Amino acid sequence: MQGDGGTIPVMKPVSNPPNPFEFTRREGLEPSPRVEIQLFEDDTKQILSRNDSPDLPFQWSVNPYRGCFHACAYCYARPSHEYWGFGAGTDFESKIVLKRRAAALLRQAFAKPSWKGELIVFSGNTDCYQPIEATLGLTRACLEVCAEHRNPVSIITKGALPIRDLDVFRQLHEEAWIQVYFSIAFADDDMARVVEPQAPSISKRFETMRILSEAGIPTGISVAPIIPGLNENDVPEILSQAKAAGATSATWSLLRLSGSVEAVFLERMREAFPDRISKIIHRIQEVRGGTLNDTAFFNRHHGRGTYWRCIEQLFKLGCRRAGFAKDERPIPQTFRLPQAQQSLFGMEGSL
Repeated sequence: MQGDGGTIPVMKPVSNPPNPFEFTRREGLEPSPRVEIQLFEDDTKQILSRNDSPDLPFQWSVNPYRGCFHACAYCYARPSHEYWGFGAGTDFESKIVLKRRAAALLRQAFAKPSWKGELIVFSGNTDCYQPIEATLGLTRACLEVCAEHRNPVSIITKGALPIRDLDVFRQLHEEAWIQVYFSIAFADDDMARVVEPQAPSISKRFETMRILSEAGIPTGISVAPIIPGLNENDVPEILSQAKAAGATSATWSLLRLSGSVEAVFLERMREAFPDRISKIIHRIQEVRGGTLNDTAFFNRHHGRGTYWRCIEQLFKLGCRRAGFAKDERPIPQTFRLPQAQQSLFGMEGSL
């Protein structure tokens, strides 16, 4: 993994919780330096990530980037940055790791006889349409490989850049299967800007959803995360706006504060909402059985107790009023090898 030498200053100080994989601690004698965006290259030998979690509806994902510029305070992927010797705080949103060979590696994976054309999710970890994608195009290159092989695709993003790739989306929609989910946790731009400081605005995300929907691309809304005490009352309005923008399906998930995410989230929420932080903590504990997190499969995405049941009813009622029904579109078996590869394998078989 190498740095490319380029940096972009960001006007906030470096701040990371202790990395559990490091056994040394450093204390600065001077104020923390300012954050600078740095790019690193990952020389990974494979691009498909296998999901073994029984409570997730997909098995395979592609993540062209590690770390995420969007800087969402609640991002569950923050601890994954610690495996690389980085921090889960400002490092996660400023030290971006890119997989420059992502498309070539995906093509290699598709060429293996073991690949059966299963659904691939972009991205299961960090946003595949974060700003650096506008320059590098790693996500687009991977999607072009999927389109060439007619491999089904699902996308989860906060980005506005998907509009750029409408041509590839159309090909996937016509010849394979695609759905683009937009992650939207707040109903208005002002609140979102505090918690998701570098992500596109809520209004921009809804506008992007509308453009894709009008172009015939199936879109969905992911109301995630639900942060009890902060955004649960936004749920009906988010669902209403999503339906108006053409979304055909809706999903949701409870806030997860695994590992270092808890420290980052609470620090930023105390700074942003000093008058509400006690309520936020109390409500989270209320739906988590007295704790701030539950890592057990099938429990981590949902809460329990009376208050959580009220939130569940709010979501279900919002879906009914907006007109969302269960998405029952089957994912077809459309995968194919390009003609040149088929011919090559045929020649190999005859030798």
